[in-house]
Amino acid sequence: MQILIAPDSFKDCLTAGEVSRALGKGIAMVIRDASIQLVPMADGGEGTVEAVIQATGGRRVTIEVMDPLLRPVTSFYGISGDDHTAVIEMAAASGIELLDPRERDPWVTSTYGTGQLILDAVQRGCTRILVGIGGSATNDGGAGMAAALGVRFLNREGKTIIAGGGGLGELMRIDLGGLEPRIREIEIMVACDVSNPLTGPEGASFTYGPQKGADEEMAARLDGHLAHYAKVIREQMNRDISNIPGAGAAGGLGAGMMAFLDARLVNGFTMIAETVRLEQRIRRADLVITGEGKMDSQTQYGKTPFGVAQLAKKHGKPVIGVAGSLETGARELYRYGFNLLLPIQEKPSDLPYALKHAEELLIRTGERIGRMLSLTR
Repeated sequence: MQILIAPDSFKDCLTAGEVSRALGKGIAMVIRDASIQLVPMADGGEGTVEAVIQATGGRRVTIEVMDPLLRPVTSFYGISGDDHTAVIEMAAASGIELLDPRERDPWVTSTYGTGQLILDAVQRGCTRILVGIGGSATNDGGAGMAAALGVRFLNREGKTIIAGGGGLGELMRIDLGGLEPRIREIEIMVACDVSNPLTGPEGASFTYGPQKGADEEMAARLDGHLAHYAKVIREQMNRDISNIPGAGAAGGLGAGMMAFLDARLVNGFTMIAETVRLEQRIRRADLVITGEGKMDSQTQYGKTPFGVAQLAKKHGKPVIGVAGSLETGARELYRYGFNLLLPIQEKPSDLPYALKHAEELLIRTGERIGRMLSLTR
């Protein structure tokens, strides 16, 4: 029997790799001759690097870059098993979790470190780069990222503007002369699951600025700076990035990557599924198991388990969904390709208990799946 296990992570608890290994261990306790394939998944956010490394036999690269406040920090990215594809989580260099809450200030935070990760991947010969842009601490429109790759952002006096969203208001000229030349030959895809434009009431500054430390007045000023930034790009580069859905992701990093790197914004799950050849693996499976920490009515809106179930349904494969908890609306998922939903809880318990014992509970859930499958053999 060919069993494919392709879950997302259990947030604040276990990585997707740990979840898949625990389920596989439980199944193997009962069905010893099963062929179990572990394909940990992600949607472009946390865990994306690990998912691609494990699924492709790749490796992790650790380097020193600049954090959002331009301080040295040890960061990482992944390279696929064929050495051609780099996988980057921008949060590893420019993420909000790298800052103390008192340090959060989108007026000065920069995506420079993310650009350093991209540059390192280019220098190592990667021809394809995947970037997950969730969890940012920034609102600089990707200017910091571009600066790390050689773009110069100059004020009226011809001097480099200050880093962060605050400096964009002084931008007068963009000098592309120093841009890393190999970047134009590389396919760059950005995992983006939001549709916010760069500016306006639904744009980067007003929607996400407050959680990054901006008050109402700063958010308005940052929005004006991004509008000016987009105007300069339009006039000097003939690229209109202001109203593209997703341009406002990660404080405008989506816009900057489209403008300077010719990047393509794509659905995060789709990007990872294509990279790890998930559909081809599903075709060969007899059973597909997926899951995440919580499954509810929101799971059907782009979450990883839903994407896995849709691919399995396309090829007529049965799907089991495993979750830390099944909450309101989870039963709706039976309409979308799931054949069985299983919570890992065995008795009433609180969240701290569930988080502490999640691996053990997943192993036992895997064992129960194995016992159910043995009834049909």
